[in-house]
Amino acid sequence: MISKRVFVILAEVILGTGGMLLSAGFAAAQGVEPRDNENGLVEVTVTARRQEESIQKAPVAVTAVTGAVLDQMNIRDVSRISELVPNLVIAHEPSSTTSTAIQIRGIGQTEPGVTSEQGVGLYLDGVYVARTAGAVFDLVDLERIEVLRGPQGTLFGRNTIGGAVQLISKKPADEFGLEEKLGYGRFNDWYTRTRLDTGLLFGSSVKATIAFLHRERDGFFDNTLAPGDRDPGALDSNAVWFGLGGNVGDRVSVSYTLDWNRRNGVSDFFQLTAASADAAAYYGRSPSFGGAPFVVRRDRFDRGEQASFDGRYGSRAETVGHNLTIDAKINDNLDFKAISSYRSFEQDTIGVLTGNGVMRGVVLDPVTFTPGIGDLYGPYSQFHSPQRQFQYSEELHLFGNAGALNYIAGVFYFYERGAEYNHQRFTFVLPGGQAGMNLAGLQAFGGETTTAAGFGQVSYRPARLDGRLELTGGLRYSRDSKEFFSVAYPARGDRDFSSTSWLASADYAFTDDVMGFARVSTGYKAGGFSPRSDVLSSFKPEEATAYELGLKAEWFDRKLRTNLSLYQTDYKDLQVPVFRAGTQGLSLIVENAGAATIRGFELEIEAIIAEGLKVDAAFGYTDPEYDEYMFRDPVTDVLRNVAHEARFINVAKDSLHAGAEYSFPVGAGEISARLDWSKSGQRYFNPLDFVSVFNEQVKDPGTENLRARLALSRMPFGSGSWEISLWGDNLTDHENVGYGIDFGSLGFGGVNYSEPRRYGLDVRMDF
Repeated sequence: MISKRVFVILAEVILGTGGMLLSAGFAAAQGVEPRDNENGLVEVTVTARRQEESIQKAPVAVTAVTGAVLDQMNIRDVSRISELVPNLVIAHEPSSTTSTAIQIRGIGQTEPGVTSEQGVGLYLDGVYVARTAGAVFDLVDLERIEVLRGPQGTLFGRNTIGGAVQLISKKPADEFGLEEKLGYGRFNDWYTRTRLDTGLLFGSSVKATIAFLHRERDGFFDNTLAPGDRDPGALDSNAVWFGLGGNVGDRVSVSYTLDWNRRNGVSDFFQLTAASADAAAYYGRSPSFGGAPFVVRRDRFDRGEQASFDGRYGSRAETVGHNLTIDAKINDNLDFKAISSYRSFEQDTIGVLTGNGVMRGVVLDPVTFTPGIGDLYGPYSQFHSPQRQFQYSEELHLFGNAGALNYIAGVFYFYERGAEYNHQRFTFVLPGGQAGMNLAGLQAFGGETTTAAGFGQVSYRPARLDGRLELTGGLRYSRDSKEFFSVAYPARGDRDFSSTSWLASADYAFTDDVMGFARVSTGYKAGGFSPRSDVLSSFKPEEATAYELGLKAEWFDRKLRTNLSLYQTDYKDLQVPVFRAGTQGLSLIVENAGAATIRGFELEIEAIIAEGLKVDAAFGYTDPEYDEYMFRDPVTDVLRNVAHEARFINVAKDSLHAGAEYSFPVGAGEISARLDWSKSGQRYFNPLDFVSVFNEQVKDPGTENLRARLALSRMPFGSGSWEISLWGDNLTDHENVGYGIDFGSLGFGGVNYSEPRRYGLDVRMDF
């Protein structure tokens, strides 16, 4: 683990490098051509401060991934963008086709329960998407994705303690247009996407767009007990995006959007990688009773048996969202925006986490303890049905300027209700491994959340420094009211939480192309109740204060872009899940375990090397250390500080991405070739090795991915054009771990692996 002294030295090196680049920038700024130079890097617009501005002018550590890049790389949901963004980890959780765990700079959330709060906020066109269960939905037609790193508690509010991910959709076009894209790849993976723009209707300002996406594939693990469309990894998904907008007079614009996604599929194969001696002995005797063999392997295998849950393999999920946005220009110096939204999510999920077929063994009756031979439930499977959530939110903004002042003020209201019913079945192996008990349980819980907040942020740009210095301050007050219920106990939880977040920053434009900033920001993750606990257990909000230095620069007539951030986060009242397993099933207690300090940096580079040749790279480093982690021994009831032993969950210390694209004209069209390579460090999924004895066996040792794409594009086709491309993903067939679970006293642990090598062909036509 990096020491503080090493970190200081590293900071000096980075800042020293920044200083040398800054000197070069002053020299390069002489004789700079106008900003519309077509040979330079494309200027990217973001809304990191709730208003559109150049990414190079925003004093925030933000990465923007354009829709063109998402389209080229066939990224169709948010879970794959972590390959492109430094210090971002997005893990697709087992037993669900829609749940994800997002971490930025070591802060996030791994509990997918319907009442659990996020550590990184997810936004779709300005609307907060509250649940990590249901966060994986098809991205039909995006303009870009913005990833904001560091607490965003002032302008974005609750549950952005680690940062925020913004999904910005394409707006309806002024001209009529039709686009069709088709693709086919390995594992019988095919899709069709159609987008229709009406253009301005009947000479008015009203325009609309509708887009439809269908995706279908067989699984990438061959389950010999099921057909291909029921293999792990199989998917059948339909998604619709509809947008309608227009002007009311000269000063008011109104837009409405609808997004709908229905996903049917099978979660990725969960493979056992470790078992206790008792579990191995017990399940190992299965073939002698006519059952399936017991398979435990660390290396990925692609064919075998996976038992069903009462004959079912698949899962179903449906997400619907409505967004009504009104923009009004009150006068030349004051704008108003209102965002009203309603979203709902529902799923039922089969989670067969046995890693094996139907095993048989000696089973004791749980009441009479009479032994018999029978099929085993285990090691573990579950059926989430139903899991539902709906939310309503209203947000009002005022944007204004008065001389050297720019400001935003707003209020926010949010209400949600959710519930889930988790039916568990598992086999509990008795000590000695001679017999076991088939057990079943139900975790049913839910709750309501009401949030109200008011916020404001002011930026001051004094004239005496030619407008190069900007000072910004912001403040937000939030209040959360929570109600919680569970069938595990008769009492209902009811608590209120409040928090004040603030921001102070200063940025200075050394030249037109070089800007440095210093920023202090705070944020919080809401408190609540442990959803999977067998006792009523509440926890306080998490809080974080981040200190950050940044340098954003463009060099050599915008041929080179370098963005650098160096940060330290003081993190307290951490909400840490403590996993427990026993005869009552699986439970999870969330505790405010202590405090931590997280240090790190990000460096992003983009450059035009020669005509037609572009390269980009991003490197992130996160070094989290617990200052305090209080653990209560369940046997002795002694409380002790285990900070030196505790691990951060789902955090990769380092991440690297490098890409290159070369394009050249051929006839009336263009040929382009792109190569992308990404790598991230190891991740652990449990905080304490002495509690989770299989922590090492279920960890992610590190991921790698090599992508490639060769395309012939911009070929004339009537009044439009066509494109054809060949692509490959995970070309080295690296065994990438998606997620891991240690089932503790049930005697086993395992992981699910991400997709193996894939390849395919795409065709697109524009009319």
